[in-house]
Formats: sequence, structure tokens, C-alpha cells
Amino acid sequence: MPAPADQAWGLLQDVERVAGCMPGATITERVDDRHYKGTVAVRFGPASLSFRGEIEVAALEPATRTLRLAAKGTDTTGGSGASMDLSARIEAPDPKSSTLSGKAEVSLSGKAAAFGARVADAVAQQVLQQFAANFAAALAARQVSATAAAAAAESAAVPPAQPRQLNGLMLLWGVVLAWLRGIFGTRRA
Repeated sequence: MPAPADQAWGLLQDVERVAGCMPGATITERVDDRHYKGTVAVRFGPASLSFRGEIEVAALEPATRTLRLAAKGTDTTGGSGASMDLSARIEAPDPKSSTLSGKAEVSLSGKAAAFGARVADAVAQQVLQQFAANFAAALAARQVSATAAAAAAESAAVPPAQPRQLNGLMLLWGVVLAWLRGIFGTRRA
């Protein structure tokens, strides 16, 4: 990540901003400091699924800079369900940068499970890659804003990251490429 670990940890603790980094996710309500309500929209070409659910901050460990979120929800049509357990950690390889590592376990039921069972792992990998890229961009924007605020000696507000809808076609293309690479492998001379 393009910032020191303490700055990255500051962003990681902001659940609304973290949700804004997840493709298709939006926080709709803050119930209290540990509980939120939100939505996740997923598009696969002309088809789309929208889940409503709850997010809980299951663990927040400043000593190890670790955040664990537990989420569960149902499709707005009631035909599918999903749950996720996400752990993210900020590490400090050097004083000027940081590393974001994470793990997510996603469980699907109903139509979403039947539709996505074959590609779930590859899609989850693509989503996490998009999340990491969005998190790095939010962190960089936050750093630029802090630098500008210090230079101007006034506080500059950074607008919340606009949620991006999950691009199912891009994810599907990534899954197909990963599958082809697995079949044909990489040949080196």
C-alpha cells in the first residue's frame, strides 16, 4: 500500500470507507459502532443480484492491526442467501509503505449458489483484487488530501468513495483466463 502502516490502519478501521472499496457494496445504516446494514449488488451481464444484509465488526485488534468483519444477507427477491467472514491485516514492511493481507470465506445458498458454484473461488479472488486496488486508491487519495491540508493549513474533506458495481463480465473473463492458464500452464523457454 502507498502509505505507512498507521495510516493504512486508520483507513481500515473506517467500515464505511472499507465497504466503499468493496465492488458493489454500500453501507446504508450505521446501527452502532460494531453493527451496520448494507447492500451488495452483483451484475452478470444482463442479470443482477442485490443482497441486503448486516455487517458486524467481529474483531478490531490495534496491536496486530487486524479487522474481522462478519456479514450475512439475502437477495432482495428472497431466492438466495450469502454470508462472508473477512479478515484483513495491515503489516509494516518499512516505514513508508504497508501491506494489506486478507482472507475471505464466502458461503452462498439458493440460486446464487447454483449459478456461481463453479466459479466462486475465481470470482472471490477477482473481487479481493478489486478491493485491494480500491483500498490502495482510497489510501492514496487520503494521503494526497492530508498533504494538501497540511500545506494549506486547513482541513480538506475527502468525499466518500463512490461504490462501484461489481462487473460480472470482467470477473467472468478473469475466471476464464485463470481456467485456461490452469489447463495450458505457462511455458517458459
